Amino acid sequence: MRSSVEAQAASAPVAEHLGDIISPVSGGRVPRHVAIIMDGNGRWATQRGLPRAAGHRAGTENIRRVIERFCDHAVQHLTLYAFSTENWTRPTREVQYIIRLLGRFIRRELENLDRNGVRLVHLGHLEDLPGWLQAHVTRAIEETRGNTRLTLNLCFSYGGRDDIVMAMRAIAAAGLAPDQISEETVSAHLYTAGIPDPDLVIRTGGDMRISNFLVWQAAYAELYFTDSYWPDFGREDIDIALADYGRRKRKFGGLLAEDIEAPRT
Repeated sequence: MRSSVEAQAASAPVAEHLGDIISPVSGGRVPRHVAIIMDGNGRWATQRGLPRAAGHRAGTENIRRVIERFCDHAVQHLTLYAFSTENWTRPTREVQYIIRLLGRFIRRELENLDRNGVRLVHLGHLEDLPGWLQAHVTRAIEETRGNTRLTLNLCFSYGGRDDIVMAMRAIAAAGLAPDQISEETVSAHLYTAGIPDPDLVIRTGGDMRISNFLVWQAAYAELYFTDSYWPDFGREDIDIALADYGRRKRKFGGLLAEDIEAPRT
């Protein structure tokens, strides 16, 4: 008679393949959803004797190359942490420059994104942005709504804890009783409602923390840290990160069939 653990493993889907797809580039397993903390712009500039603004500009210019490479690998969702709720505390001049860069990116890249089948989604407080930028973002979302090759989730004025607080407020406003609230209920009220949880979270720049990024959604994501600064994070870095992911075994708190000990006789 099989143990309960054996029975559970036999009846459940193979965890390491949940949501994964096969890359047409490498032939290996790649995640359906990759989320990236784009860090190191300022340090990249400082090492070159440049102002921090030059690093932010170089980082913005790298976004197109990164999108194209993940599209090559057939990744379906890409989430970029562009500006957190805490980033508003940075010097006003730097914040204003980053805001202008976002507007420039959307104006410059909208046609290219649409042509390549990329759908743009904004995660965060759109109302925090200047009116002219809200209009650009809204237009880009509408014009790319029907695209299906890759969904680009751009996190601007986003925080993971704030995301959960906003979800709790929405649930309370809906008048749900405590016993009506489940994990699915919470997920349905987050900014990422309808978007699969990230399978892989990448952080560039050498630091090893998630910095209030998708704290609910990334509960079982694989984490990958690289010393490469964001402006330098290119095709080879992406290939290496995805290959590393493909070698990992995802258990989601359970066991894979090969991990179960044979019954002793």
